[in-house]
Formats: sequence, C-alpha cells, structure tokens
Amino acid sequence: MMDIQQWRQVLGVPRWFTLGLAVSTMLFTSVVQAETYVAGQLGFTLAQDTTRGRANDPTYSGLATGTSVSNVNLNNSVMYGVKVGHYFESVSWLGVELEGFVTSPHRPQQRLTLAVPGSGNVTVEEGGATNRLIVVSPLLMVRYQAGAFEPYAGVGPGLMMLHQQQLTSAASGTAYSQSYTGIGLNTQVGLRYRLTDHVSMFGEWKFNYARLDLPGQADVGHFGINAIATLHHFVFGIGYHF
Repeated sequence: MMDIQQWRQVLGVPRWFTLGLAVSTMLFTSVVQAETYVAGQLGFTLAQDTTRGRANDPTYSGLATGTSVSNVNLNNSVMYGVKVGHYFESVSWLGVELEGFVTSPHRPQQRLTLAVPGSGNVTVEEGGATNRLIVVSPLLMVRYQAGAFEPYAGVGPGLMMLHQQQLTSAASGTAYSQSYTGIGLNTQVGLRYRLTDHVSMFGEWKFNYARLDLPGQADVGHFGINAIATLHHFVFGIGYHF
C-alpha cells in the first residue's frame, strides 16, 4: 500500500498543498468543545469561456510550436458536494473547512481560431467533449454571528481533477480521453441561517480560477489545450452542527 508521500508523487500534488491539508485535519480535531459542522450542497455552475489559451503538442496536428488558441466555450452545469468545517472556541469567528464537489462543464462543438506562427490564423471545427471536474479544497474561514444569521467567507487552494473525453474533430467518430490534476484557487462567500441549534441552511457563491493543462494525443493526431478556466458556482445547502 502506498504511503502519503507516494500518493503525492503519483497525483503531482505540491508539498505545500499536502501540508495545508494535514494542518487542516489536525485543526479539525484539536479543540473538542469547539463548533464542528457537516453539510451537503447542491447548485449551478456558470462556466466562463477559457482565456489565454495555447496549443499543447501542436506538431501532433501538423501545427507549429507556439500556436495559440482562441477562447473555448464551456456549458453551464449542475454541481453537488459535501463539506466539513470547524470554528475555534477561543476565536469563534475563525475556522477551517474541507470541501469537495463535482461539476461537469462540457464543451460544445465549436469553431476555434488557431494563431499559427509563420502561417497566420487557421479556423478549425472542434468536436464536443464531456468534462468531469472534481475539486477538493481546504479553506481558511471567517464569519460574523448576528443571531440566527451568519455571513461567512473562505479562501484556499483547490485540487482540480479534470477528466475529459472528446472527439478528434466535429466530423470524426474517433474519441479519446485525457486527465489533468493541478492546483487552482477556491473562494466562497455565503450566508448561513440557523433553523435550530443544530440545523442550518445556507446560500453560497463560489469562484474557481485555474490553468488547465491537457496534453496532445499523438495516436489520434490531435493537439491539447493549456488555458485559464474560471467557474462561478451558486449553491444551496443544509448543514448539521455539533
């Protein structure tokens, strides 16, 4: 069985992310009498077009190195996930949270413009792709308690795990899959309402920012894409507080 260090190397997770996750875990269990909560969340992902794109392995498609790619349109999606959080007894407005959620901002069939060094712009008809993105994120949390209402905010690194399956072209029936794991930004701002001492409901806005890096595929002669992705999530959830 692989230990933590071996798993970190397999997933390509930076050492600082592993350390932050370990510290968050220790903080969850450090104060027995402080407030801890678990929650489920369901919502809607508004996916913006990717920006600052460039082609990975463009020579697989007969393109020159340094080829850039126009913005890529992504579909909106349903998202769902869970979270567990902890606020400290000595500093009641400060806490930590670990959350995970899944969303699927698929890529529709579309035309892309490739800027090829020495050749000018080339337009290609790109086939659609299915995307499944899993985000796991430790966050530093702050809150303000005003009776039953509790506004809060959080920020932290997000481990972004993307799996994509796509067609090599709009006219082709040939499909291939690829995956990418990397680190991005995860933030949230929300308002929690206490229904009882132990049960709450909340509404939340999340924002994700990450550079996705999908390799080209030599066996099917297709380039990959490296681009900035930004996602907005609008979430509703129910929590239980211990």
